[in-house]
Amino acid sequence: MSIDPLSDAKIVDSWGRNAAPWAAAVRRRQIESRRLVTDRAIVEATLSRSPRSVLDLGCGEGWLVRELTAAGIEAIGIDAIPALVEQARQAGGGDFRVMTYEDVAAGKFDTSVDAVVCNFALLGNESVAGLFGAVRSLLNPRGNLLIQTLHPLAACGDAPYQDGWRAGSWTGFNTDFSDPAPWYFRTLESWVGLFAGHGLRLLELREPLHPQTQKPASVIFIAQVTD
Repeated sequence: MSIDPLSDAKIVDSWGRNAAPWAAAVRRRQIESRRLVTDRAIVEATLSRSPRSVLDLGCGEGWLVRELTAAGIEAIGIDAIPALVEQARQAGGGDFRVMTYEDVAAGKFDTSVDAVVCNFALLGNESVAGLFGAVRSLLNPRGNLLIQTLHPLAACGDAPYQDGWRAGSWTGFNTDFSDPAPWYFRTLESWVGLFAGHGLRLLELREPLHPQTQKPASVIFIAQVTD
């Protein structure tokens, strides 16, 4: 798929269209990989850093904020999709705000936290680069950035193993979903380079395995602000 300068905007548009079915799929635990592996994996990774406060970037309908709040953590969730934030607010269990990644990059989030978590929420290109540039300003001293995303080796498929835009798909989801969002593929090397290039030291890389296939269901990066 060729690189389209408007693809970051297309991601937001697609998630706006699919907010209601997505919230239903998450709350009904219809996504096997999340149910079996990745939800638990990001909660455990976050708790392993013992944060007192967390910002969930791209919080969706709010499930992770609710989990962390229940564990005694002060959790804030932000998302660019108003319909998802409204779903999160209705369920309660945290502080939810409508805010884009561009807003964050521009310094409009004025609170620092112990950990910033992005759980399958970094799908774009320029928006993600801008966000990495702002992460240090969001974190308290020795704060952590945790990212869970598709494992590059598993997600590459038959396409060349190189950075670039890929077509989205709702394969495996019901017919309530439409207009899948494009997403920007990054190699493992490129992901690691984002951390190093923005003053973040990679502490740990986790590869949660699917219990049936014994292949990585995702990759989790845990990084820390350098002095």
